[in-house]
Amino acid sequence: MEYLFKTIGKRIACKRKKINFSQEKLAETVGLHRNYIGYIERGEKHVSIENLQKIARALGLTLEELFKGL
Repeated sequence: MEYLFKTIGKRIACKRKKINFSQEKLAETVGLHRNYIGYIERGEKHVSIENLQKIARALGLTLEELFKGL
């Protein structure tokens, strides 16, 4: 299970950087704390599907794209 959260976190970080969003900007956009975004990206927190969907939308992704190949 840890592999799943770490992989999703890396995908979020990669896409965030690709669109020039800081962790703070992403957090502000989705209504979460910037520290929480960092925890998610490092796979340290188990994030809910609801929050993953908010993050995916803010990054221009679907949940399917975020989970593809896992």
